[in-house]
Amino acid sequence: MGSDRRVTWSRARRASLVLVAALAVWAGPAACAERLRVVATIPDLKALTEAVGGDLVEVDALVRGTQNPHDLEARPSLMVKVRRAQVLVINGLDLDGWVEAVVLGASNPRVLPASPGRIDASVGIPVLEVRAGRVDRSMGDVHPLGNPHYTLDPGLAPIVTQNILDGLVRVAPAHRAAFSANRQAFLDRLTSALAGWTQAIASRRGAKVVSYHTQFIYFLTPAHLTRLIRLMKSDKIARLLVEPWDDQKLAARVADEAGAQVIAMAAGVGAVKGADTYIDAIDYNVRMLTRP
Repeated sequence: MGSDRRVTWSRARRASLVLVAALAVWAGPAACAERLRVVATIPDLKALTEAVGGDLVEVDALVRGTQNPHDLEARPSLMVKVRRAQVLVINGLDLDGWVEAVVLGASNPRVLPASPGRIDASVGIPVLEVRAGRVDRSMGDVHPLGNPHYTLDPGLAPIVTQNILDGLVRVAPAHRAAFSANRQAFLDRLTSALAGWTQAIASRRGAKVVSYHTQFIYFLTPAHLTRLIRLMKSDKIARLLVEPWDDQKLAARVADEAGAQVIAMAAGVGAVKGADTYIDAIDYNVRMLTRP
């Protein structure tokens, strides 16, 4: 009787092991291996890293889509996220310079500057609005290294995703093929969407808009507002672009007096409802700019 029980248990155990092995094969290597822990400074880079990394990465962002990414407090909660990260993806060009204080507080050598786990997504970007001569904060919202909002241009996504791919491969070289395939699949989807965006935006080519930025509040004196409204009327500027953190009441007042409409733009992924992925965010902005 005892022998029968041992035989029965042995068969059941072998069957269980076979079932576990079968489930492991079905789930694939991504489910069995621990995913790379990645932290990105802004939501756009989180979305692009997820597009390249796929199931092999777990990505968190330090900035929410509704937050101004220029100025962020180096809070302990952000340091905790960076402390456990194997990879840190930064925007660079001084947009997220605050991240260095976060990294210092996190005491994580894997994501220090020049470490394999540090990815600067701006490498190789043809930067616009690079200032010449002296630049300081008294001049308002200016960036000595140029305009850092390159993720808003989907045409630069191939460069950004290549930087991300190269960084992920440095940390996890065994997954190069998977990362490359993921990136190409994303770029194929983006290229398809880009054709539609280009066609949609063609009807608005040359149209003038005014973009509002809170850092320009130093210049928004009554005299400046009067000049701005006069300019919008004379040039028939019908759209005032704002971001989630801008002064909505002031923007509405200017637009009302100028006979224009306020357009809430997606400053990045998650900035507005319906902009939950990178492609969705670009698509949202195109629809906002081309609507009647």
